[in-house]
Amino acid sequence: MKDKAPDIRILTIRDQKVVLDSDLARVYSVTTKRLNEQLRRNRRRFPEDFAFQLTAEEFAALTSQFATLDKGTHQAAN
Repeated sequence: MKDKAPDIRILTIRDQKVVLDSDLARVYSVTTKRLNEQLRRNRRRFPEDFAFQLTAEEFAALTSQFATLDKGTHQAAN
């Protein structure tokens, strides 16, 4: 059986297209914790705007959006 590529969600946050650390970690087959550790240790190798921390409000909006999307995956298309 062929390995399936992980699903990557490209989101728009703060008018920028972004990929969440959890999705990127799946691409590289590492934990999110490990990915973020490596980013912190090698910060100078990345552009200044490579990563940013979501605010509590942004995080809440994303999680509620994902819950809505997940519900929709089980409904038939009209």
